Amino acid sequence: MSRDNYVFTSESVSEGHPDKVCDRISDAILDAFLSEDPLARVACETFATTNRVVIGGEVGLTDQNKLRQYMESVEDITRACIKDIGYEQDKFHWNTCEITNLLHEQSAHIAQGVTGERGDEGAGDQGIMFGYATNETDAMMPAPIQFSHAILRRLAEVRKSGAEPTLGPDAKSQLTVRYEGGKPVGVTSIVLSTQHFDEDMSSEDVRAVVEPYIREVLPEGWIGDDTSWHVNPTGKFVIGGPDGDAGLTGRKIIVDTYGGAAPHGGGAFSGKDPTKVDRSAAYAARYLAKNVIAAGMAERCTIQLSYAIGVAQPLSVYADTFGTGAVEPAEIEKAIRKVMDLTPRGIREQLELNKPIYQRTAAYGHFGREPDADGGFSWERTDLVDALKKAV
Repeated sequence: MSRDNYVFTSESVSEGHPDKVCDRISDAILDAFLSEDPLARVACETFATTNRVVIGGEVGLTDQNKLRQYMESVEDITRACIKDIGYEQDKFHWNTCEITNLLHEQSAHIAQGVTGERGDEGAGDQGIMFGYATNETDAMMPAPIQFSHAILRRLAEVRKSGAEPTLGPDAKSQLTVRYEGGKPVGVTSIVLSTQHFDEDMSSEDVRAVVEPYIREVLPEGWIGDDTSWHVNPTGKFVIGGPDGDAGLTGRKIIVDTYGGAAPHGGGAFSGKDPTKVDRSAAYAARYLAKNVIAAGMAERCTIQLSYAIGVAQPLSVYADTFGTGAVEPAEIEKAIRKVMDLTPRGIREQLELNKPIYQRTAAYGHFGREPDADGGFSWERTDLVDALKKAV
């Protein structure tokens, strides 16, 4: 039985966090290939450290002879990402860091598993994927991760606008949220560590800068006299980004999803084209879970999908409503199969995933965002509500 009264904690990291720098570069490169070839197959990994970025992985194109031509833009894409994030440090500067591009042609053995003899598109790998939704926030996301993201997005806005020029790109947030009756009602602790350029700033000085924006983002009444604040608790934070700590694509999968409030299958998202079910099926599972909640079938819902490499249909579909459902989970599972083609091709087509829409997902979460007019965050739509109701 679910607990009604408890506290739960989630964290987020900013776009300037070393791992997020790498996620951004990997997804920007993916977008570039999809812009040229919507059927491109990409698995792009990035590593960043002091004054150096290394990019590796594999690429499969409809016309493989064009690979060398497209590869020429990788260095420029990488520098543009680092510049937009805001790194102009002596030991990590967008214009001077060394960039090594080790991308190469996709393995023929992987390619043959994805495309079967009849042209049926199989899953790009085996694995399990989870999607989750809850009615505790308007975005149908768990409150701790949703507001942890919101704090860092707001600080990035004022940093880039010039309103707070002392703030640096690298930052982390963490919220402990108090639940009563199963609903979020307040924050018991706030943790924020943010890079700053003024070496004379104390932790108290940094708090004075960021506190108004944190209060602006959090719901009214959530911060009380008993809320514990920890702003830059270790002191100075001037050296940030890959110069302070190495970064790698795919190391922030809980930040990318539900902040630990729901299971995770283990696969990362960034740098992977939508034939990789690690990414596309996780988006589909979120899409389905969100529509279940929007249809009023439950207050909380987890959807699990599983796949085998080279096999198109999911091996299993599982739903859990944690005892909050107005519809039995088994009926939801049947309805899900009726309203959506869960093959990799079906997912890509319904959610329009063969578009250059991934760079924007690389920071502040892949879920709980508003759908974009160009198809970005299509998995956040709630256009399956009527179909689900009819199916049950």
